[in-house]
Amino acid sequence: MANSAADAGGSELEIRRKLIQEKAVDVVVAVAPNFFYTVTLPVTLWFFDRGKRGTARDDKVLFIDARKIFRQIDRAHRDWTPAQIEFLGNIARLYRGEDVESSEGSSDLMAQSFPNVSYTNVPGLCRAATLGEIEQQAWSLNPGRYVGFAAAEADSVDFRVQLEELNEELEKLNLEAAALQERIAANVAGLLG
Repeated sequence: MANSAADAGGSELEIRRKLIQEKAVDVVVAVAPNFFYTVTLPVTLWFFDRGKRGTARDDKVLFIDARKIFRQIDRAHRDWTPAQIEFLGNIARLYRGEDVESSEGSSDLMAQSFPNVSYTNVPGLCRAATLGEIEQQAWSLNPGRYVGFAAAEADSVDFRVQLEELNEELEKLNLEAAALQERIAANVAGLLG
């Protein structure tokens, strides 16, 4: 689905609400732009499973934000490696209480996010939201509203030192730019005679 379908109002909101209340929506995955040759926009993949009724997942939807998971093919195209596809599938498998797969090489990705090989919400990657939480978000199926952000890694570099280094580099680049500007002006003056 186009990303807009995850948050749109009007009749699309009613369709979403009905699908969610009927407990048909199981997993929603946000996909980065440039995955399709004819459309550059980001999309969301919606997975339906009416068989989840009466299970532990009955009143939940799994949201996965895969916008930062991709392989860059060229400037304008992306895809997923087999290991990345398996990793995304394994998130859903853990959520469903199923065995994970590792034949495509997703073990390292799994160890980074799920070291205990059991489902847990991972900020910035995945979260199982209840139907009540989804209702509070106006029936939105936009994974970004639920998964949040990954914690930023602590930077061991002192900010003051880093700022001084960047300032020195900027001064050096400004001097180079001034010299180039003088050269260009001299060349233009020589051409114009």
